[in-house]
Amino acid sequence: MAKYTLIVNGIEQGVDVDPAMPLLWILRDELNLTGTKYSCGVGVCGACTVLVDGQAFRSCQLTAAFASGKKITTIEGLSDEVTHPVQQAWEELNVPQCGYCQSGQMLAAAALLSKNPKPQDSIIDQVMSQNICRCGTHYRIKKAIHRASEIAAKKG
Repeated sequence: MAKYTLIVNGIEQGVDVDPAMPLLWILRDELNLTGTKYSCGVGVCGACTVLVDGQAFRSCQLTAAFASGKKITTIEGLSDEVTHPVQQAWEELNVPQCGYCQSGQMLAAAALLSKNPKPQDSIIDQVMSQNICRCGTHYRIKKAIHRASEIAAKKG
């Protein structure tokens, strides 16, 4: 076991865990942030996506040692009162069906929009194809990303 300090949703959190423990389990089991979902466990589905220093990463593939000292954002920390443009668009367009993958989808979308505030469909398809939605809400996700882009532009 080793002690690590993570900056999760803007708050320094100390954890005493195995250096190889996946960030996913630190978030869920040690910090009780259960919005980050476990699905495949091998980094291919995207349900466990979080932001690390603003970039989308699969938390099931990151270790405690890697995450130490980094700024981690989970779905719980995207915004305090559902004020992030992605959250607003998802709600406005009623994107989720079952909802299981949506926290990962939303964080991937937030990372995309932070780098490319007005992405073309081809870019959205390329980036978001890395996150699997078994319910097939990909069309609504794409529409919500465009809507989030509009909301963000109005906020300036």
